[in-house]
Amino acid sequence: MPKTSGHPQPFITLDRVTIRVRDLRLFSGASWEIASGQNWAVIGPNGAGKTSLVRALAGQVPVVDGNIKYHDPGLVPSAVGYLSFESHQNLIAREEVRDDSRFFSGDFDSFLSVRHLLLSVVPTSGFRTPALDRIGVGDRLEIAGLLDRPVRRLSTGEIRRVLIAREILKSPRLLILDEPFEGVDKQGRRRIKALIRTMIEGQIPVILVTHRLAEIPSAVSHILAVNKGGIVFQGKRPATLNRQDLERLYAPEKRPEIALPVRPQPVICSYRAFGRVLIDMQQVTVRYGNVTVLDNLNWTVRAGENWAIVGPNGSGKTTLLSLVAGDNLQAYANSIKLFGRRRGSGETIWDIKQQLGLVSSEFQIRYRNPLRALEVVVSGFFDSIGLYRQASRRQRRIAFAWMKQLGCADRAKRFFQNLSQGEQRLVLLARAMVKSPLMLILDEPCQGLDRFARSRLLDLLDRMGRESETCLLYVTHYPAEIPACTTHVLRFEMSTTGGYRARQVTLNSNRV
Repeated sequence: MPKTSGHPQPFITLDRVTIRVRDLRLFSGASWEIASGQNWAVIGPNGAGKTSLVRALAGQVPVVDGNIKYHDPGLVPSAVGYLSFESHQNLIAREEVRDDSRFFSGDFDSFLSVRHLLLSVVPTSGFRTPALDRIGVGDRLEIAGLLDRPVRRLSTGEIRRVLIAREILKSPRLLILDEPFEGVDKQGRRRIKALIRTMIEGQIPVILVTHRLAEIPSAVSHILAVNKGGIVFQGKRPATLNRQDLERLYAPEKRPEIALPVRPQPVICSYRAFGRVLIDMQQVTVRYGNVTVLDNLNWTVRAGENWAIVGPNGSGKTTLLSLVAGDNLQAYANSIKLFGRRRGSGETIWDIKQQLGLVSSEFQIRYRNPLRALEVVVSGFFDSIGLYRQASRRQRRIAFAWMKQLGCADRAKRFFQNLSQGEQRLVLLARAMVKSPLMLILDEPCQGLDRFARSRLLDLLDRMGRESETCLLYVTHYPAEIPACTTHVLRFEMSTTGGYRARQVTLNSNRV
């Protein structure tokens, strides 16, 4: 895409377009011109239409009025590299479909590896590591060491880096990155920013969709802001975004007072039934083949404590939470007590889940049932993926009250699968909280949330952590987003042997 003197040449023109997403029509009569040499960030609140708009650029959403003109003859939809939350979701869905054939063939170990995922888009057999291509994307994204790992055993941040590499290996004429930093640790975010700069310097235009304005790379030259399915403003990137424009973009009409909704009739037991120790892990070790994820971990969580769990991608945070949630079979090979009972002593998975609320990217990826948003929240009372029991009027009222506190009550009647990633996350947060669980497991809960939704969530969690019996286990890569009620930190750090060790820090004891 050569640079020219004078006025830049148009690259893509959206001329009075209207796009259709299922039963919705968005961006009625909107126009947007992307010129050669320009790189754009698309910003806006949850549900504004950001992902739908860039999917239209990639040819994945129909344009029902107006037209999109690609001025570069080589720029066709197949030449657009596109990363999004849906990329991850579709990958896992395809792997789950293959599980049936693996089961019937008895081939239980033939999971898709990172190497084969990347080989599927490399047009030559000369695939080498760590230099995966001419710009060394393997080194830049630190994925050379992941090549022989099954994609389903990667952390959210690891698989995000792998999927970015896959799109770059396609040699795209345009690269669209929809929330590429979500789930990625601090060092990984730096690497992605540097890679974006390299792509731009190599005259591969980049369009970045993000909720985190501070993470827009300096090489991005223009801003497009959208809200309620329309364009709010567009143009050259200012040094700082105008406060008035940001208030128009993100401020709600009226911010409700943060409060815990009326609690349901008790469906879980209080910690007083089994003492104050909620989790007791002694010398816990988890291995997958030759990879040791957790090594002789000792960890005790008591009633009144709220824990933040931090550390790099792949350090074992999500694995630790899977042991607590009852989703990891290696729990039975270790000394683990939950709520006063040793794992494997006769309890069922439902005995455990009755005490828990859970939100994670993995859970969101797998929640694909065709339900309305309110029904998804109500399903939290029954710990089911889907709704198979009749909910009482009181349960529905409580579910709606939690949705209102999280700012998603106006989506109650919409189908869950028709919501944006951030809107889905808010619905699943309400589902996790609806039964006021004894323990709330939050694995990077702010992923996909706009600045206002993050602020409201953290206020609500702080209120819950201080005023209820609920214990918080909170994983994040953003220290500024740790709830104020946090009393302890479990920090995973690189050890001298090359693995990770867990260090425990007490912050305060305001609830103990």
